[in-house]
Amino acid sequence: MAEPPCTSGAPDVDDENTMTLDEVLEEELQLENDANAVLGPSDDKNCSYDKGYIPRQALYSCKTCKKGSHGEAGICLACSYHCHEGHDLVELYTKRFFRCDCGNKKFGELKCNLAPNKEAENEANIYNQNFQGLYCVCSRPYPDPEDEVSDDMIQCCICEDWYHSRHLNTETPGEENYAEMICESCTKRLGFLQYYSGLIVSKVGKPQGPSEGSVDVVSVPAEDAAKTTEETIADTPTGTKSDKAVECKIKAGKQNDFKAGATFWPNNFRSLLCTCPECKEMYANLKVSWITDENDTVQAYEEKGKTVGENGSKPSQYEQGMKALSELNRVQQIEAILNYNDLKSNLKTYLAKFAETKKVVREEDIREFFSQMQARKRQKLDDGTPPYACH
Repeated sequence: MAEPPCTSGAPDVDDENTMTLDEVLEEELQLENDANAVLGPSDDKNCSYDKGYIPRQALYSCKTCKKGSHGEAGICLACSYHCHEGHDLVELYTKRFFRCDCGNKKFGELKCNLAPNKEAENEANIYNQNFQGLYCVCSRPYPDPEDEVSDDMIQCCICEDWYHSRHLNTETPGEENYAEMICESCTKRLGFLQYYSGLIVSKVGKPQGPSEGSVDVVSVPAEDAAKTTEETIADTPTGTKSDKAVECKIKAGKQNDFKAGATFWPNNFRSLLCTCPECKEMYANLKVSWITDENDTVQAYEEKGKTVGENGSKPSQYEQGMKALSELNRVQQIEAILNYNDLKSNLKTYLAKFAETKKVVREEDIREFFSQMQARKRQKLDDGTPPYACH
């Protein structure tokens, strides 16, 4: 028999500040997809050291171990779980061609629990200020407790540091219009990019414009990049197909000066860079031999991670949640919704004081919050008040 609708004494679950359980699960699915994008391709059970310098992987820096360590160091996903659990970790997102440092001489007496036999140092690893928890030209932490300005952080695809958009010394186009950003310093260092200036994506409606005495820089949306390239990079001389395959685009093109600031590039710009022997040698000398590899991009890594997540044998939190939801009756579903929204409301209130005082939220603070929630729940049960009742 169908259960009667309960109205009297029931809170309004349609209030704009509440969420349905289905919405909660949808939000959880999005968070899970985001996590899979970064962590999906990485192994959470085995140290990545034996795989050598991996093209791209999720990395962490351990502040706890750094106090007694020697120099900057990075650890893989598995070591963050099995060797540094409970430590103060800095999430480095992903880095390219890095070998796990956990347990080498930089960690003093600490040995890796997963791969204890490691060389003293990984000489080919590249470190930047991110390993200290600092970012951008301003060398500040993120989030920055002293920064009251809300700003997006964008990663340079060359040096892999992260920059506040307001510190890029140029206007930032909409994120849907570009695929990768190269910071001002790296743009200046990689002089060959001046031959591809026609690919630069500028703020919609506001072309970047040329420096004085230079050729105009063409502003293009990402989807028109290929067409623009044909017009920007000079035509190669007529010849056979094999002749064109080795024709250097730089020798046949024009070098344009850049306006100061970071540069933004479309999603296929790597495939349009010259791959003649001379240019490949130049890329190697500049330590960017990977720049023509489209699989090197963060986007390619994230897509691989999402695929791993979708094809995984373990059901997602969303799938598990929907299964559990289908097994509840209407009253139990409402109880679950109310409990979630109660948790959400109380957590928001609890964290507000940290935001007001710019105080960092510690693990013990979160434990205290849930202890308070448990105490409230026990008090209600002691009073004989059920979490949800129909009258």
